Amino acid sequence: MDRGDLWAGQREQSRRAVEPLAVRMRPRTLDEFAGQTHILGKGKLLRRMLEADVITSLILHGPPGTGKTTLAELIAQFTKRHFERENASSVGVKRIREILDEAALRLERSGRRTVLFLDEIHRFTKPQQDVLLADVERGILTLVGATTENPLFAVNSALVSRSTLFRLEPLSEDDIVGVLRRAIGDEERGYGKLNVTADDEALRVWATKSDGDARRALTALEVAVLSQKRKKEGETERQREGETSSLPLSVSSSLSISRSDAEDSIQQKAAVYDGTGDEHYNSISAFIKSVRGSDPDAAIYWLARMLDAGEDPRFIARRLAILASEDIGNADPRGIMVAQSAWELLERIGMPEGRIILAQATTYLALAPKSNASYVAIDEALADVKEGRTIAVPVHLRDGNSAPPAPGSAPANGTGYRYSHGDSGAINDQDYLGVEKQYYRPTDRGLEKSLAERLEELRALRRAGRLRRSEGSA
Repeated sequence: MDRGDLWAGQREQSRRAVEPLAVRMRPRTLDEFAGQTHILGKGKLLRRMLEADVITSLILHGPPGTGKTTLAELIAQFTKRHFERENASSVGVKRIREILDEAALRLERSGRRTVLFLDEIHRFTKPQQDVLLADVERGILTLVGATTENPLFAVNSALVSRSTLFRLEPLSEDDIVGVLRRAIGDEERGYGKLNVTADDEALRVWATKSDGDARRALTALEVAVLSQKRKKEGETERQREGETSSLPLSVSSSLSISRSDAEDSIQQKAAVYDGTGDEHYNSISAFIKSVRGSDPDAAIYWLARMLDAGEDPRFIARRLAILASEDIGNADPRGIMVAQSAWELLERIGMPEGRIILAQATTYLALAPKSNASYVAIDEALADVKEGRTIAVPVHLRDGNSAPPAPGSAPANGTGYRYSHGDSGAINDQDYLGVEKQYYRPTDRGLEKSLAERLEELRALRRAGRLRRSEGSA
């Protein structure tokens, strides 16, 4: 090895010595990449694109620590393309033009294509987009964007239409444990030379509290190892100085990490939650669907998750009120009263006690019998109003106080109306619509079962009365 290679090797070692563990342990091959088998597994779309070297512009979206940046670097490495990395929040039009010019020149001279990785692509400005679009479309540059937002809402539609979208999911606990074990055993980039051992409970603590974020788990491992290492070094130094004569003269070089060490090395996990982003909509969706599906345990969990993340409790109360009519309705009319009371009490009492009120309303509505008959009825009627022929108000139902018609013309408004209370049971066979329609179809659940029986009785009485009148007139 010549002197230049030696210096280059020393510089590389020095660089790695100061890099965080999470950076050093970034996968170097697709086989080292943890998780995301739904896009990188055998036969899956992204792997097929890589193997065929037909990579188009991509947008990678998902929670932090799922490997978006690493995957972009692997794509460039796998396809032997030149790699440029910028952050969309700080890059200017001038720099974009430079990258485009360099990419075009590189393609012309060597035939080598360029990958531009743009982190936080949702911050891309209109001028930046206008500069990039033409060369991206012509294939001079392959754009790989990364964002924690939903690109359909957060990224310009022109870029989305020219890109393939891939969602990266949080890593499973087993994936995180695998990443940690690889770092512990790796002698070149990890802690393989330090003889580190971490028991299964410690690994599970990190896997759980990292919430699918590999970077967070590796940072916790690094904190635990370095703190243990310094503790050992301090004990050895005190031994040498004779300050702790009770310690053995030789301290083992091995580092053992227990569950307690793991818990002390990682903060309480913070919910990945944005009050206006995907997690906001996903969490409330899971909450409502759990109540609708009559699962109070799941509903309470999603409620707790939203409250812990700082969701506005009034938003939750409002959604419960809607659900009480949409999904419970007349199967249990008390449901809407419970929701209304919960909303009003929450406004008066506030948090944190309001969580108890929301929990009571949530569990009641989850266990209530379900019916969407009222919801279906109004939507069907609205569709008829908007799309069908307008039904005129029958003459006998019109307001009798309106101007009378001209003599000899149509009968006056209100003519022929029969006052219901003048009939037996306050029921008669009068037609109140003018056409045959059945919008409200009650279920056989809860109180609505009784309402269904009552409705069928009323319809039968009307049919019988109309039949008698028609036979009499005949």
